[in-house]
Amino acid sequence: MNKGPAKRHALTTRLWHWTNAAAFVVLFMSGLNISNAHRALYWGDYGYDMSEAWLIVTRFPAWMTIPQRYDLAEARDWHNLSAWIFALGLLVMWAMSLVNRHFARDIATSLNDWRPAAWRAAIKEHAQPGDHGDKSYNAVQKISYGLVLGIGLPLMIATGLAISPGFEVSAPWLVEGLGGRQSARSLHFLCAWGLAGFVAVHLVMVLWSGPLTQIGRMITGGRREGDANA
Repeated sequence: MNKGPAKRHALTTRLWHWTNAAAFVVLFMSGLNISNAHRALYWGDYGYDMSEAWLIVTRFPAWMTIPQRYDLAEARDWHNLSAWIFALGLLVMWAMSLVNRHFARDIATSLNDWRPAAWRAAIKEHAQPGDHGDKSYNAVQKISYGLVLGIGLPLMIATGLAISPGFEVSAPWLVEGLGGRQSARSLHFLCAWGLAGFVAVHLVMVLWSGPLTQIGRMITGGRREGDANA
C-alpha cells in the first residue's frame, strides 16, 4: 500500500516543538520575575550575602516578565505549571524519537560529523540565504540539537528540581551532585540563558532560510528529500 511521502517532521515532533516553545517562553519570562526577587548568584550550598556573589543579575523590566509586575507567588505558579509541561513533553519526545527513529536518523552523530571539514561545509551551506530543501540535518545541526536535547534541556529540569523548596530533603543526591542548592541555581540561570541564545540563533536561521516555508514544514511536516512518492 502506498502510504504517501514520508514526513520530514513526525506529528509527535511537531506537537512537541510548539508545546515546548510555549512552555519555554512562559518559563523564561516567569523565571525573570523570580530572578528579580534576589538578583545575586552563588556557588555552593548557601548564599544570601551579595558580597559573596559571583554575579549580580540586572533587574528585568516588567514587560519581560510574567506576570508583568513583581509578584513572586504568581510567577512561581506560572513557572511550576510550565515546568511540568516542559518536563513531560521532553520525556514523551525522547520516547517517541527512539520509537520512530527520529533520533537515530536525524540527530545521532558519526565520527565524520565531528570533523572540522563537516562543520565548515555546514556553515558554508547556512551562509547562503533561502530555502535549502528538506535535506537531512548537517553536522552542526546534529551536534547542536543533540547538545540541547540531550544535555541542555535535561540539565534545566534537573537544576530546576534541585532548587525547588524542600527537594534537597527528598533527593539530596541530586542537589549534592550539582554542587549544592546555590550552585544548582547558578547552573539553572546559565542554562536558561544558553537555551535562550540557542532559540535566538534558531529564529535568525528560520528568517534567513525562509520563515514561511520553515514554519509551514513544522506545521504540516513537510517531506523527506528524495522520497520517491513525493
